[in-house]
Amino acid sequence: MADTTGNPTDTQASSDNSRPRKSSWKYIGPGIVVAATGVGAGDLVATLIAGSNFGYTLLWAAVIGCLVKISLAEAAGRWHLSTGRTLFDGWASLGRWTSWFFVAYVVIWGFVYGAAAMSSSALPLQALFPDVMDLKWWAIACGLTGLVFVWFNKYEVFEKVMTVLVGVMFVVTVYLAIRVTPNLGDAFAGLLPVLPDEKDSILNTLGLIGGVGGTITLAAYGYWVNAKGWTNTGWMKVMRLDNRVAYATTGIFVISMLFVGAEMLHSANIAIASGDKGLIQLSDILEDKYGSATAKFFLIGFFATSYTSLIGVWHGVSLMFADFVARFRDKGERKGTGEEVASGARERSWPFRAYLLWLTFPPIVLLFQGQPFRLIILYGVLGAAFLPFLAGTLIWLLNSSRTPAEWRNGLISNGMLVIAGLLFLVLCVKQIWDQPWSEFF
Repeated sequence: MADTTGNPTDTQASSDNSRPRKSSWKYIGPGIVVAATGVGAGDLVATLIAGSNFGYTLLWAAVIGCLVKISLAEAAGRWHLSTGRTLFDGWASLGRWTSWFFVAYVVIWGFVYGAAAMSSSALPLQALFPDVMDLKWWAIACGLTGLVFVWFNKYEVFEKVMTVLVGVMFVVTVYLAIRVTPNLGDAFAGLLPVLPDEKDSILNTLGLIGGVGGTITLAAYGYWVNAKGWTNTGWMKVMRLDNRVAYATTGIFVISMLFVGAEMLHSANIAIASGDKGLIQLSDILEDKYGSATAKFFLIGFFATSYTSLIGVWHGVSLMFADFVARFRDKGERKGTGEEVASGARERSWPFRAYLLWLTFPPIVLLFQGQPFRLIILYGVLGAAFLPFLAGTLIWLLNSSRTPAEWRNGLISNGMLVIAGLLFLVLCVKQIWDQPWSEFF
């Protein structure tokens, strides 16, 4: 029998390799990981601000954001299971340009993201223990503990820890949503697709839809599916249930924070800062209204949210980088396979650990010297371009002979991926347009 991680026993592997598994809750795992990694502090702040600015008006946009991400993650997982090949192997089959984009993305994005993730995890710790040490040292401690944890543990342990932290996130966000006593009548009315009557309301709405949980973590989902031991089409139903659980969980997180923004901030006309510091402001507001225990409880949830994003990226993107290096080293002669990821060999490889070091140590310099202006612009552009790249390449791969006919896109899948691609393309153009290019040169 297969164990609950999805890894078949030796006697089963040869005879029961692709028999369809029933979609059972006992197998759920990669979805929890992608939900935890994808929903960072920035996503919660964006939803909180949407609630504070527009009340419940954009609740429907948060729901659509989850549906869009479901389609992207499902497509990535379906590619891995239906072809037995990794997503990077699929990208490489489309031309060298995909490799150049990926390399530029993971090098620049990883450098800046490392500093941001460490700082985000450090903020709630400094607020909880203000007299222990400076924010920079808390950030370094978060980065180093993430490095050690991912370095010495395989996927099974990683998933269990992520599940515990997701449980903390879930309890905290749902508790806050209940504590603020949401107006359920207004909330249900917010499910109707109505735009706020304000300037740039369309772009603000698209930004909320596009920001609900995940960037490169959506591409990493297929790698986590393989790391779980799911490597063939027999796991397709399980993967789809797992993916739905992922974005149902994401939906609960962001809707809960929108409730908090609508009830605590919008009704009192309180504005908070964008970025992670907005959550520190929220903890102060919670302390004034509900007491220090609730504020501390929220800060624990804030830390769980930030730290899951940190270790999730440390693990998932390092897996992708290791896959890229393996193919580059073999000059494309050997295909990247899900079986290789499932074996755990990628997690023990030097490229995996080299990228872990890249995410941890160079960004520490940014914590002390500030973030270089030109690098931040490139980081913003590459980050904005990744999701259009992901949506476009998935449409290409899953409508071609690279995918077995049975598992190619249907009408609904194509429609959702096209919508996702167009949405992220608009947001990408806006992001590029908003950059201060005159100062760049």
